[in-house]
Amino acid sequence: MDEQLPDVQASEPDVSVGLNRVGVTGVKKLVELARPDKRPIVLTAEFEVFVDLPSWRKGADMSRNMEVIDEILEDAVSEPTYRVEDVCGEAAERLLDKHEYTSKAEVQMEAEYMLKDRTPESDRPTQATADIVAGATATDEGTREKIGTRVTGMTVCPCSQGMMGATAREKLEELGVGEREVREFLEEVPQAGHSQRGHATLTVESGGAPEVNLDDLIEVARDSMSARIYNLAKRPDEDHMTFAAHADAKFVEDCVRDMAEGVVGEFPDLPDDAVVTMKQSNDESIHQHNAHAERVADVGTLREELGED
Repeated sequence: MDEQLPDVQASEPDVSVGLNRVGVTGVKKLVELARPDKRPIVLTAEFEVFVDLPSWRKGADMSRNMEVIDEILEDAVSEPTYRVEDVCGEAAERLLDKHEYTSKAEVQMEAEYMLKDRTPESDRPTQATADIVAGATATDEGTREKIGTRVTGMTVCPCSQGMMGATAREKLEELGVGEREVREFLEEVPQAGHSQRGHATLTVESGGAPEVNLDDLIEVARDSMSARIYNLAKRPDEDHMTFAAHADAKFVEDCVRDMAEGVVGEFPDLPDDAVVTMKQSNDESIHQHNAHAERVADVGTLREELGED
């Protein structure tokens, strides 16, 4: 006769300390993202699944976490799924239901997202990539879902550009160019500045409707930097990007502030308690370190700071 296997996870731990997040990471699954009147997008997504663990329990049910993820993603394939954050939300709620000892369940998801694009000057078709960053947290008070993106662009340092502008002014004056001509030249021709590849991360978390369109969120993030970059670039496109970036030089701080303004302007129906996370990191070209800035704030606070109330 088979003996019942002991449930070691349910026993008391040697050290009675509760844990905030216990679960599994690196779970890769296919998620089918439906689109009205278009073919669905199939994402290779990577999930992280966590529950909180009380001090009196030794371990979480890891196999149960995997079971829930498999169940919810099978449902996502069989039924239209228009929002990846809803996949995370439903999974988090099922986790909360299945773990009687937990008070909070979290599901995080990342996936690479391909976008159709066109080069800025030669107008050739190309593709761009963005990372989808989605998630959800379920508690007895309800479920909050998060949708966002991480994109790459180009920035130019205003400080170094200002120094190069001063050098250009001195040289033009030495050559006898008049003040009006010097001023007009510097206004029309952006001066050199060191450029870097920038990485913008933008997410919105709320307790439900209204929905945030992922493609619109990607546009806000891409436009927050000095210029967009493209996988395909002919010489006219390279000239366009270089000029555009230098004509709109930005610090990392400027990029974060532009993301804040973009979210408030693009999504006027967001509730005041929706939380926006904005991060900008630049791979510095003339330093061994990188530059970083970020802001986390609710939409109501951002509206007040931007004078949108």
